[in-house]
Amino acid sequence: METAIGGGTRAEKMKTVAAKQPSSLACIKFWVFVISTMLVILWFCTMQSATLDDGIMVPKSAFYFPYSFPPQRVYKSNGYLIISPNGGLNQKRLGISDMVAIARYLNVTLIVPKFAHGAYWNDTSEFADVFDVNHFITSLRDEVTILKELPQEQKRKLESEPLYYMFPMSFASLEYYHQRVLPRVQKRETLLLAQTDARLANNGLPKELQRLRCRVNYEALRFTPPIEETGRKIVDFLRQKGPFLALHLRYDKDVLAFTGCNEGLTDKEAAEMKQMRYSHDGWRHKPIDSKKKREIGSCPLTPEETALVLQALSIDNNTTIYIAAGEIYNKEKRMADLAAAYPNLFTKQTILKPEELEPFLGHTDQMAALDYIIAIKSDIFVPNFVGNMVNAVEGHRRYMGYKPTISPDRKLLSGLIDEYKNGTLTWDEFSFLVNKTHEDRRGKPARRTENPDHPRQEDYFYSNPYECLPPFA
Repeated sequence: METAIGGGTRAEKMKTVAAKQPSSLACIKFWVFVISTMLVILWFCTMQSATLDDGIMVPKSAFYFPYSFPPQRVYKSNGYLIISPNGGLNQKRLGISDMVAIARYLNVTLIVPKFAHGAYWNDTSEFADVFDVNHFITSLRDEVTILKELPQEQKRKLESEPLYYMFPMSFASLEYYHQRVLPRVQKRETLLLAQTDARLANNGLPKELQRLRCRVNYEALRFTPPIEETGRKIVDFLRQKGPFLALHLRYDKDVLAFTGCNEGLTDKEAAEMKQMRYSHDGWRHKPIDSKKKREIGSCPLTPEETALVLQALSIDNNTTIYIAAGEIYNKEKRMADLAAAYPNLFTKQTILKPEELEPFLGHTDQMAALDYIIAIKSDIFVPNFVGNMVNAVEGHRRYMGYKPTISPDRKLLSGLIDEYKNGTLTWDEFSFLVNKTHEDRRGKPARRTENPDHPRQEDYFYSNPYECLPPFA
């Protein structure tokens, strides 16, 4: 037990006080610790502020470089690779991500993509009209050299000999590119890959290459400033009204014509869609059983069916909904039920002033880019059909922290909707079954399904790039 001791000589008290004073070395250590701590705190605050965008914390991947671009990778190039991405915006986007990974694997120099302009899409937009070219080149310079155009020497060679091109195999392995593509690049010096969609396997690739695909898709492919600014303006408008849902409503002419799905169409409308399908080369020029297709889940939900599903999922009727889609077929008629159930419906056209939207009109890729921005920023994303937009957005939302994405089970819903309409199910029973069967279809962590013999039946890499995401049980 300690006791207080009083008294003592002045000399003894001085010795006691002197003993308690820190030595010079201790003082130096103390101030070094203080200064170091302050520097760490300052660095931490700087890092936090670097991840803020208009006050909103934006998740960054392990590949994000907040202060400067990565150092340039120096390597002996095996040749030049030109790619011609085809299809719509997201088909191009995902194809480009694959091609950068392939260029890295083959050690070739990549030329900025030259968009293929199909007759159907009728969009003359080039890569630089949609994506920030300089950011694309510099943000990936530690992985692959990307040039805006071929060097003059290569251009001169192509004046005397035709450009060699090939259509790579779908869902190909790295072995295929090493054995079939690399020798052609080395021999010809310049090679054009004429298609880029789904040309790399979903699974069985090194984790580093899978993460590079993510890095390209989520970091390097940044939209141009005008697109980004306009997209942010739409998001700000919707945010002022509270949480909002983005509905990817694929109920436009091309989808109905291509799929042959006639649910809710009149005989005249069905005939119009059939005529449109037969007028396009490469589309299904044969009879299609629309009823059977719907029963197996191969048809988009109609706007009327979508309204029922959202209500059954307990989406509040006052929820703000943004329609991320093109022109709805027979819009006034087909959107009536959805608009009655959810009056707070908005599109690009109803939010932006005509002069704000005008620069993007007539450019489907740029219009789709605006929808993409709103879709990944929304509180909930709901698609009524499949496609590259759905794959791209679902994967991006997983990358951003598993933001809710409700993927309707169209096969199941077609039967439940019919039972509800014919009175077999009450509303409460219908709502219960819809909710119960969609508990695991909300974008939660999961592994991709694999089917090596039938890669098209697998989960697409870009809809669930789990190699790029935090580990889960």
